[in-house]
Amino acid sequence: MKSLKLSLLAAVGALAFAGAAHADDAGRPLGLVFNAGGATDYIFRGVSQTQNQPQVFAGADVTIGKIGYAGTWWSNIDFGDSADTEYDLYFGVKPTLGPVTFDFGAIRYGYLKDHNDWSYWEVKAAGSVPVGPATIGAAFYYSPNTTGPGNINSYYYELNGSVPIPNSKFSVSGAVGYQQYEGPGDYTTWNLGVGYAVTDKIGLDFRYWDTNEHDFGKIYKARFVAGIKATF
Repeated sequence: MKSLKLSLLAAVGALAFAGAAHADDAGRPLGLVFNAGGATDYIFRGVSQTQNQPQVFAGADVTIGKIGYAGTWWSNIDFGDSADTEYDLYFGVKPTLGPVTFDFGAIRYGYLKDHNDWSYWEVKAAGSVPVGPATIGAAFYYSPNTTGPGNINSYYYELNGSVPIPNSKFSVSGAVGYQQYEGPGDYTTWNLGVGYAVTDKIGLDFRYWDTNEHDFGKIYKARFVAGIKATF
């Protein structure tokens, strides 16, 4: 349900799970990386997409030259209706200007067994910059047809950051975001968590998620989520 689809590629909360090209692919015309994993819940911008139940996901990412990328990502969902699978299609570019890395792209959120037409497009503009050992960033997302009366416009604003813990395989990351609609349903969300690199291809993440609108229902309430992702 798009009204529940309030990240892929959104929060630093997903940094420990973000798909990335292998180092050997750097500079190649094309690079391909697969990913798979699971979590105790599927949270997108602070809201459970699985009714607070476990998630299993898989995807693939292609790097195109030095700055282009495209990919797909699949996960189970539960919106309380017939839709049971989400598939995301996305593409974009990541140019750099001085110390700043930008990310301009588009994402298609689609759903299988979807009789309510929850699917929609979203475009994004994001940037990040290193600050000592840390990285801080900001992002803006816009959709012209998020589910709602008349397929309303929606906007998502986010500030995020991450920092590795010296002499360890741990990192700390978090984000604060604001989801806005042209209509009711606006809310603020935040997350903070710890990632652990088991190997250079397997990562763990333990994260606290919350929103300021618990009255919207249990899927908006605070929770801790543990997850694992492997790339190959």
